[in-house]
Amino acid sequence: MIIQRVVLNSRPGKNGVPVAENFRLEQSTIADTVQAGQVRVKTLYLSVDPYMRCRMNEDTGSDYLQPWQLSEVADGGGIGIVEESKYDNLAKGDFVTSFTWPWQTVAILDGSLLQKLVPQLVNGRLSYFLGAAGITGLTALLGIREKGHVAAGANQTMVVSGAAGACGSLAGQIGRLEGCSRVVGIAGTDEKCSILVQEMGFDAAINYKKGDVAKQLRELCAGGVDVYFDNVGGDISDTVISQMNQNSHIILCGQISQYNKDVPYPPPLPPDIEKIQKERNITRERFLVLNYMDKQEASVLQLCQWIQEGKLKVRETVVEGLANIGAAFQSMMNGGNIGKQIVSVSK
Repeated sequence: MIIQRVVLNSRPGKNGVPVAENFRLEQSTIADTVQAGQVRVKTLYLSVDPYMRCRMNEDTGSDYLQPWQLSEVADGGGIGIVEESKYDNLAKGDFVTSFTWPWQTVAILDGSLLQKLVPQLVNGRLSYFLGAAGITGLTALLGIREKGHVAAGANQTMVVSGAAGACGSLAGQIGRLEGCSRVVGIAGTDEKCSILVQEMGFDAAINYKKGDVAKQLRELCAGGVDVYFDNVGGDISDTVISQMNQNSHIILCGQISQYNKDVPYPPPLPPDIEKIQKERNITRERFLVLNYMDKQEASVLQLCQWIQEGKLKVRETVVEGLANIGAAFQSMMNGGNIGKQIVSVSK
């Protein structure tokens, strides 16, 4: 069977900025027959995410991420529909997902590695299982619950950097649902800031490209910052940390501003900021959602319930066509989208 697939065409280098041309669309073939325990699936949606930047390097810098190989098919979160099954627990027509879905139009996969989806849980919006009801939503929810130490009635203020992104836009809302009394987002455009406040219930949002961020933070977080959901690292995070309270908490989700630099993860703080962190007993521990998969099922059900009740607003940027996945990745890395970046492969 002839298919289309996307392979890694070139590496941007550890200090380079990814471009669409780092990926290549090509034709390939898969077997015409499905073996015992396998299913043939048609790809519907693929997810592009910041962590994938690390997979473009020969050394990902992480023991849980494998590098993409040159001229080999890329992979990540994906959703598809079963076309043929020789795996007992899946049947033709079932919707399934995997965290290691190949970037190709049709694939033959091991049925035991696929998770069956129930579209009704997300009001029929299957792509949500790659975002708000998937690993992105789990990262936000479990990050807050495991590392944020949020307590209802404690009058806590949360700040979220990268707040208009896939994880940040959910984290601010979940922080509120979990009990934070004030939530402030940091984003890169006035449009994003407006959406955070008017649509997603943030109390305020700061455009870091305009004005004095430190001054705005002091005005908007008069009592200091108790919880910081950190998606970006770098100068923005240094500014937030300098205004954090005694015994406060950093949820170290991502460091996207550092992903195109050859630095360790998590990147070290500047000496003056590290001094503040230690003096104020601010926790800053690496958070990996895959370490909490024993809580996955209950957490996904919680996320789906909030979606159904309208308590969790979801934004997606959907790009049509497998051929455009490289451009979608480049746009996501440049912060050009709002919410989750999804590629619709086929309907």
